[in-house]
Amino acid sequence: MARVAGVDLPRDKRGEVALTYIYGVGQPTARRVLQRAAIDPNKRVRTWNEDETARVREIIERELKVEGDLRREVSMNVKRLMDIGSYRGVRHRKGLPVRGQRTHTNARTRKGPRRGVMVKKKPTAAPPGPRKTGA
Repeated sequence: MARVAGVDLPRDKRGEVALTYIYGVGQPTARRVLQRAAIDPNKRVRTWNEDETARVREIIERELKVEGDLRREVSMNVKRLMDIGSYRGVRHRKGLPVRGQRTHTNARTRKGPRRGVMVKKKPTAAPPGPRKTGA
């Protein structure tokens, strides 16, 4: 199994698709990496030899910010927005959509499951007890 940037690439997938399993590598980047490494994008990962794997690994490590470093950078950017109190930071802090989407309806992914409004029942009059007859 080819291991690149701390990720085990799936052996049965095409190289172009397998590289997208790395956080920070999408299809265009995967194509560019394979082109620079002189590997056919349709070639399955299991058929890569050690030299091809090493070339891909070296290109990704040298030219791209992926996995842990990228996740750290993204989280630091969000934290900075929250610290300076920008509008986007406030939206992140409240767990609401950041990019201008409507929230009256939709936005369930960001807001989480619905919390229904608690409806209080009116207390009903106590049922009358047994009647006393005046005998």
